[in-house]
Amino acid sequence: MSGEKSLTVLLQDWQQGEGSAYAALFEQAYVELRRLAQQRINAMGPAVTLSPTELVHEAVLRVMNTELHWKDRNHFFASLSLYMRAVLVDRARARASLKRGGGATHLALSQVELGGDSGSLDLIALDSALKRLEELDPRCGSVLHLTCFAGLKRQQIAEVLNVSVQIVDRELRFAKSWLTNHLHERAQR
Repeated sequence: MSGEKSLTVLLQDWQQGEGSAYAALFEQAYVELRRLAQQRINAMGPAVTLSPTELVHEAVLRVMNTELHWKDRNHFFASLSLYMRAVLVDRARARASLKRGGGATHLALSQVELGGDSGSLDLIALDSALKRLEELDPRCGSVLHLTCFAGLKRQQIAEVLNVSVQIVDRELRFAKSWLTNHLHERAQR
């Protein structure tokens, strides 16, 4: 990256009050953010009416109204993926309320092999399950979120959470099992 600051350096500069670093940060990260948004939209299927650009812009608008302290590039993308998730869930809830529950968005979790045919999951149910898991076991919930929504690899998740890859693997196995059971019980109600 000759002549161009790394994303981590831009994050540090911005957090130290260098105003121009904010614009440079998002300009440099924009292509990757759009790719991440496109992955989220593709996973959800045709029910999503947002374009990747709109999803990125809505997520960035939410970030602008918060005071975040990113450690590095992986932490930045993981955080933005949380905001993308929030935008998509808010949209799904709004559609569902307009259609009295009949328009819930479905999300195919091909990244997470839930054992057997994972099919497609209701985004609102998945978000609810993730929130419940995060209450019960915050790190486990974070690992599942970073896998499903951020699309991070095991090593990247380990770096973001400051744990070993083996811990990430163990947490992910538990999270998959817990999520499968939770969604199965919910479907039987």
